[in-house]
Amino acid sequence: MIGIAFLAAGAVAWQMHNRREISRASATVTVTAPQPTAMPEPKNGGAAEPSETVRPSPEGARQPVDRKKTAVVAGVSSPLRSGETWQYSANVSKLNDVANLRLKVAEKRNFLGKSAWHLQAFAHTENPLRMVFALDDQFDSYSDAGTLVSMQYEMHLNEKGQTLDSVQRMSPTVKDPAPADAIAARVLPGTRDPLGMMQFLRTVDWTKTPEVRSPVYDGHKLYDVHARLEARGAPVAVRAGNFDTLKIELRVLDNGAEMKDAHFILYLSNTEARLPVLLEAVMPFATARVELVKAE
Repeated sequence: MIGIAFLAAGAVAWQMHNRREISRASATVTVTAPQPTAMPEPKNGGAAEPSETVRPSPEGARQPVDRKKTAVVAGVSSPLRSGETWQYSANVSKLNDVANLRLKVAEKRNFLGKSAWHLQAFAHTENPLRMVFALDDQFDSYSDAGTLVSMQYEMHLNEKGQTLDSVQRMSPTVKDPAPADAIAARVLPGTRDPLGMMQFLRTVDWTKTPEVRSPVYDGHKLYDVHARLEARGAPVAVRAGNFDTLKIELRVLDNGAEMKDAHFILYLSNTEARLPVLLEAVMPFATARVELVKAE
């Protein structure tokens, strides 16, 4: 259902619970838009914009995305740097080390004529869970370098011997034709994907901005995410060491209603780098703890 657990950790637990199918042949994705309580107001006077159906166009594969309306711009002193990589271990309920996870800021590059960050996440289950649920997933995000708004989100899934590849081009305007080499995802202006949202939270100056909000599309559905600073200087001990952290509460709204049975807490190091140190996820069927093992 939701890949909102930004370290791809909750994604492991959630996909174990409810794996969705995406057709390779489909040219469009039906996006359910949340209520616009935490995002730019649509032109239609406040109602959420409906999903649009489009058809593939060979000449539309490299159409740039309209960025006239975007969310908050990332700070000029952005902590992102090419090549930085984090290794994580995931514990789900009472099972330890059920998965290993890797986040990477691969590079800054030109994408569709704009400067973009190429962000990646890799998730692999470990024994004994792997014996019953083998998962080897890769996620790629191409996010605007200035705002970390999603331009393209890719899911390359290999789960229980079944492979699935989904390449989704974000398009906040109905004027853009569907690309020939990807699925068109009609989303609200300023929408981020889970990887872009994670990195965006690192760019926020939490001394001046105690709360940020953003629409987030997880490859299946559009959500409204509220991130609020809960505590500064919270001590956290993980395998990578002891950290003084910023405790960020993540609230997820679906069609304007908060998901009461899904709760996330993200801990960022209280430094200029704002490293993602720990993610705690409480879901109806399991709890997950994803902790930093190594930062490079």
